Order: sequence, then C-alpha cells, then structure tokens
Amino acid sequence: MAKLQHCTYVLLSLKDNKFYIGSTSNLKNRLTYHFNGQSKATAPRRPFKLIFCEYFISKSDSLRREKYFKTTAGKKGLKLIIRESLKLTQEP
Repeated sequence: MAKLQHCTYVLLSLKDNKFYIGSTSNLKNRLTYHFNGQSKATAPRRPFKLIFCEYFISKSDSLRREKYFKTTAGKKGLKLIIRESLKLTQEP
C-alpha cells in the first residue's frame, strides 16, 4: 500500500488573520521553517497556527489541492470546512 506522504497545509497568521497555503512532503520541517521566520513570504506575518492539513499519496493531488485553496472558491470552501476551528482561534 502506498504511503500518504504529500501534505497540503493551511497556516493562519495570528498577526493579520489571513491564510498561508502550501504543500510539502515533510510537514514538520516545513512548519519549523515558517515558525522560525526562514521564509521571506511568511516571516513578517508570524506567529502562525497550523489549522488544516490534508495528506495525499500523489504529489500532483496535493499540489492541485493547494492551487484550489488559493482560488476564491477554494478559500470559501476551506472556511466552510474549518469553520469551527476558526472560531476556536478567535477565542481569548
């Protein structure tokens, strides 16, 4: 059986309350990279919270999901999927 190794993930910036959407085959290392400010795209928007992660066997499926979540329709769908999680991040 093939291993689920490709991940599409969503980070929520606690600074600007916006999403960062990405994909990786090593989530732990990628999160460390973001959380430590090693990415020019995300460093000024720290801190982040991981709010969604979805694994795939196929890298192309993971990249397609990432691309979809970056569209207007995809962001709306994502917000519906994680609506309870978003509420929890807003609580003091």
